[in-house]
Amino acid sequence: MTLEERRILVGLLQKGMFVSRLDRDWIGTPFPFQGFHVESDQDIEMLGNFCTSVFVDVVKGVAPSEALLTLERSTSPVFPPRVADYVNTVPLQEETPRARKAHAILHHLAATLEEDVRAGRRVSSESVRSAVEPMVDSLLRNADSLFWLISMMRRDDYAYLHAVNCSALAAAFGRHLALPKDVLVELATGGFLLDIGMTVLPRVLVDPSGVRSADDGLRMRDHVAAGLDVLEKSGINGGWTRDMLAHHHERHDGCGYPGGLAGAAIPLAGRIAGIVDTYDALISDKPTCRGDSQHGALQAIYRGSDSLFQGEVVEQFLQCLSVYPTGSLVELNSGEVAIVMAQNQARRLQPRVMVLLDANKRPYRPYHDVDLMALRPRVDGGAPTRITHSLERGTYGLDPAELYLA
Repeated sequence: MTLEERRILVGLLQKGMFVSRLDRDWIGTPFPFQGFHVESDQDIEMLGNFCTSVFVDVVKGVAPSEALLTLERSTSPVFPPRVADYVNTVPLQEETPRARKAHAILHHLAATLEEDVRAGRRVSSESVRSAVEPMVDSLLRNADSLFWLISMMRRDDYAYLHAVNCSALAAAFGRHLALPKDVLVELATGGFLLDIGMTVLPRVLVDPSGVRSADDGLRMRDHVAAGLDVLEKSGINGGWTRDMLAHHHERHDGCGYPGGLAGAAIPLAGRIAGIVDTYDALISDKPTCRGDSQHGALQAIYRGSDSLFQGEVVEQFLQCLSVYPTGSLVELNSGEVAIVMAQNQARRLQPRVMVLLDANKRPYRPYHDVDLMALRPRVDGGAPTRITHSLERGTYGLDPAELYLA
């Protein structure tokens, strides 16, 4: 019988599917190396403790409703050696005030830089570093606090928030890859300045509410060269930062710009930047459309594996954010609705959540948070509380920004 495999996120598995391969070696897992059928929710939960994604044989078992391409594997190392395994050293609530301050500083600088560049003033490398470093320090102390805060904020000024969010995402990804702190600062700087070249272009081109012609789209590509020019004049000379600005629109299959580079010809920083830039653009509201859920954006990124983005980099990005990223709206098997507050690295399908609605979809007052990993088995023998699926933003009228402002 021919083996026909499809790649699928663990969170999308269904009973009856046949798992033929993991995204890691079988060794060190409790699963039979010859593969197995998914028979229960517990099988899915157990897989989530070891994998982000798996391969399913569509001949031996139920086929996924949306087939995902099998990833190709690089024969050479994709990432630098890990130099440190970062762990959270400060609780979420304790870090949140510092994360809020770091976010505000970076957001203010984003607005200031646009004015400076349009006025022909040089970007100060010192001001950028002094704004970026507190955010990196906050992420090192607690990887969830900043993203919890970001998910609670209104996203009505896309250009500025996109810069801040890409900065945070790039640094968090670097933290996940255990890169040195100085590299994290460079990644955060690159994420922050990805679209600084847009400020040089005519406003009519970059207005998100405007209708652009094909020629306008081509002219917008000039923001890459313009951004590099701004970077050079600023004195910011980090190699990771420059590679991010130069290559964040290159794509794995060579369909990107400005150089049409493909595969390993794209520096790792550029590959990271391309995913970070795309992910935040997908989840962001714009005048012409509403942003996707975090879970939906991750699926879109995954569908681009080994076409738009290198598969190994996508895998690590998914592991960095987890199946249900911080800030995701989710429904529990109890029928309750919650928002993900923080990740449990040991069990990625059992994060800490804030429960907002009861099983009848009535709001709790006050809301309460629950660590799904810490819950004991129910005395009545029922299934332990767990996430069943992700919800779209706005489901049941829930707006995280209103929760934050309440």
